[in-house]
Amino acid sequence: MSILVIAEHDNAALKGATLNTVTAAAKIGGDVVVLVAGSNCGAVAEAAAKVAGVSKVLLADNAAYEYQLAENMGELVAEIGTGYSHILASATTTGKDFLPRSAALLDVNMISEVIGVESADTFTRPIYAGNAIATVKSSDSIKVMTVRATAFDAAAAEGGSAAVEALDVVKDAGLSAFAGEELAKSDRPELAGAKIVISGGRGMQNGDNFEMLYKVADKIGAAVGASRAAVDAGFVPNDMQVGQTGKIVAPDLYVAVGISGAIQHLAGMKDSKVIVAINKDEEAPIFQVADYGLVADLFDAVPELENAL
Repeated sequence: MSILVIAEHDNAALKGATLNTVTAAAKIGGDVVVLVAGSNCGAVAEAAAKVAGVSKVLLADNAAYEYQLAENMGELVAEIGTGYSHILASATTTGKDFLPRSAALLDVNMISEVIGVESADTFTRPIYAGNAIATVKSSDSIKVMTVRATAFDAAAAEGGSAAVEALDVVKDAGLSAFAGEELAKSDRPELAGAKIVISGGRGMQNGDNFEMLYKVADKIGAAVGASRAAVDAGFVPNDMQVGQTGKIVAPDLYVAVGISGAIQHLAGMKDSKVIVAINKDEEAPIFQVADYGLVADLFDAVPELENAL
């Protein structure tokens, strides 16, 4: 039994979510093969070859895969994937974009957001915004699934010595083209992989008030997130959104400031090891999941916290 893991990367470095996906693959059992598809991404393949538990790395280096467009990636993975029992990708924006296409081309079902491996054909995944856990048994010849990175420990980035095999498979569907991107640059940790996250909600009142959170975050090395309400109100950009329709995080410490605790937000952060909530409404749902709760006006509490740090 061989398992194909699609690497998450930016053509320069291997993303941490790939290490979590490799761990999920190892729990299934069998040889773990990593596919690196991109342009001028040889360094990513070399990094993937060093990951513990990886038996081989396939390198598809072509301009057609530079931006990992769903149409091109979907066809590539579908063609290569016929020789594997399982195909796994991280449940990120990229993975959730192309993998359903691959599943459709292979004429098999797609299993999304896997958080547990029961056996080679049985998996668990959250439904109803995480309020219930479904156990799914697949009889498909090829199991295609996205893996929620926060549910699995990261595989060791060093210790492996897999061979890198270059592929000459070029899939350019010609259905889409990369137009451009706007990247938010910050010296703070990446939200999805940060060990400490401090998030603001509608209670922040406006985007300027998020400056209070930035100051605290800079002192403790945290990433800054936001609820959907704050994003929809235009306080902060949507790449900061934590929740069911945003990023799923599970840091060692999650600080929720002015967040009521809607079920959609809880689905994205309730696996955090320690949750601290600051809200002036003592009936706010966030306190039901918080390990520590402070009923106070955030405009008093946050500056006091910053001074104390």
